[in-house]
Amino acid sequence: MSRPFRFGVNLLTPAPAAEWRAKCRRAEELGYDVILVPDHLGMPAPFPALVAAAEATHRPRLGTFVLNAGFYNPALLAREVATTDALTGGRLELGLGTGYVPAEHETAGLPYGSPRERVDHLRRTVEELDGLLGSDEYQPRTAQSRVPLLIGANGDRMLRLAAEHADIAAFTGARPGSAGGTLEPLTAEELDERVARYRGLAAGRAEPAELNLLIQLVAVTDDPEPVLKPLLERQPQLTLEAALALPIVLAGPLQDVLARVRAQRERFGFSYLTVLEPYMEAFAPVMERLREESA
Repeated sequence: MSRPFRFGVNLLTPAPAAEWRAKCRRAEELGYDVILVPDHLGMPAPFPALVAAAEATHRPRLGTFVLNAGFYNPALLAREVATTDALTGGRLELGLGTGYVPAEHETAGLPYGSPRERVDHLRRTVEELDGLLGSDEYQPRTAQSRVPLLIGANGDRMLRLAAEHADIAAFTGARPGSAGGTLEPLTAEELDERVARYRGLAAGRAEPAELNLLIQLVAVTDDPEPVLKPLLERQPQLTLEAALALPIVLAGPLQDVLARVRAQRERFGFSYLTVLEPYMEAFAPVMERLREESA
């Protein structure tokens, strides 16, 4: 049986206090289940932004999507996680990844490392967080007995780590591009292979993880071509038809978008979808209709 849908919005744009709280309240009004914050320089600092979101809202969960593990010492990160979970009343979901933008590490004066080194550091971080936050002696205490862990993954070692530790396995639907800090979208067939690889690695789990997909573009429209033009310019190898078929793109008339979301849950198992802030309003009617169907 399919999991019920859950929907998150990743808030990217810094804002003064009143504007930030208003934006979070709007996400709650639209029906989002999770308010998320990324971890890039030039964007809001995740933990204080989530505490402010908690003060402005009542229902949504609050998450990092995703923290760049290379920015953090595990012991200091554990303190941030525990404090934030306490201050948000146990609404935190912790998302972790390796980071993929070398320039951010250079700006921060931190080593970027090879792919292997970054995955190794993330594994150490996950294991140390488990040990610290799972200890009865650890202070400060989390409000939840376990803060749900989301791991953003695509490569084999990351999929293995997610299979072993994550409550939520998040698929980027993209791979690192040839230029540092860029991503190239996966076709549906390529994503099939990645999800199948994850399922094989996770076959021994007692409880299956929730599967998440980050949607990069949403447009409810009878004419999606103008909306897709910037994507086609960035990815010149794509035709319009190929772009419309990408799992990370939801574009077209409302009934077509609804059908795509349902089909992707059936095909891949994605019941938890995250959209980016610019598409928060555009995705709202999709959420509303899907919830009406399941009521």
